[in-house]
Amino acid sequence: MSRYVLTVAVLGALVLALAILSLAAGPAGIGVVQGLSDMLHGRETIAATIIGQIRLPRMILALLIGGTLGLSGAALQGLVRNPLADPGVLGISGCGALGAVLVFYTGVSAVWAPALPLAALSGAGLATLLLLALTRGGTLVLVLAGAALSSMSAALLALTLNLVPSPYASYEIMHWLMGSLSRASLHDVLIATPGLLIGSALLFSTGRSLDALTLGEDVAQTMGFPLRAVQWRVVLGTALAVGSGVAVAGGIGFVGLVMPHLLRPLAGARPSRLLLPSALGGAALLLAADLFVRLPVSGAELQLGVVTSLIGTPVFFWQVWRLRGRPV
Repeated sequence: MSRYVLTVAVLGALVLALAILSLAAGPAGIGVVQGLSDMLHGRETIAATIIGQIRLPRMILALLIGGTLGLSGAALQGLVRNPLADPGVLGISGCGALGAVLVFYTGVSAVWAPALPLAALSGAGLATLLLLALTRGGTLVLVLAGAALSSMSAALLALTLNLVPSPYASYEIMHWLMGSLSRASLHDVLIATPGLLIGSALLFSTGRSLDALTLGEDVAQTMGFPLRAVQWRVVLGTALAVGSGVAVAGGIGFVGLVMPHLLRPLAGARPSRLLLPSALGGAALLLAADLFVRLPVSGAELQLGVVTSLIGTPVFFWQVWRLRGRPV
């Protein structure tokens, strides 16, 4: 068995184990099998309600959002050939959150439910397009552009919070921006799943093209991989995946930076071989982080985005340290 196959198998088993633990974790001592059986057979029991309405949506969203964040990070790094590329670090998640918060603030989402995911998708898509336009500037330009986008979205979010007339509404927005799955519902699953799955399919379809890009843009085009089509698939895939996740879970960062970095020595440097392991690793990371925030450490549940940022920030610094002295 090759190291790549073993890595995928181990990650798949880890995701399955964490998904089962996610269904079992909680203050109520409920059997997972019994709860799922009651839910599938339509029995209105406490176990069926807790599993079906609370734990199952939370597990599904953690698995899908974590997987797409890891996948989008690997795809972006392969496209721009930069290990610092990540939806959170480059401001894509922040711009998606800005779009969603503007819809919250104006009240459009209360009148038309699809406005929330569409606004998050639009913000993430515009940010990705802008970054792609600047990728020819090298590492420094890309990181500076991402920092500028993050600062701009943070400033506009702060302005929106200042203008919110109700302190309760302001608190709700702040709580949502820090990222959480504590209020996940089946409705959220229905809203986010189409975008997450379509975005993932687009990103997975770019594997061979990203491999060709490692040889240079001119070589890739000579081999029959049109650069513009590859860029658009990555843009649309990242926007759909990140925007859909932000719309239901808020800001969750650094997953796309951490997983490709950790798995590259095991899966290999070829972008196509890193996509699936990064998706599985991202799902495992977010499932594990969501289990961690449920621990009774304090009176209130920790925010999921805070935990992933605490994990990802040291990795980001390590990558910057490794890139010191290189030409940008």
